[in-house]
Amino acid sequence: MHIEIKIREIRENKNVSLSQLSKITGISKSHISNIERGEKEPSISIIIRIALALHVDEKELYKIYF
Repeated sequence: MHIEIKIREIRENKNVSLSQLSKITGISKSHISNIERGEKEPSISIIIRIALALHVDEKELYKIYF
């Protein structure tokens, strides 16, 4: 599974909207959307911010990314 699919899957399973995730992380909604569509690769710091906001272990996302 690709990281963009996993991020979207976790976000949707937790019923978190793009707007909510944007507010929590400080990452623009368009940037998160671009990551989820595979148009942008997230940096490590972005992965950490998203993982913290979604209350998941960032190692779960790292495994997919690397």
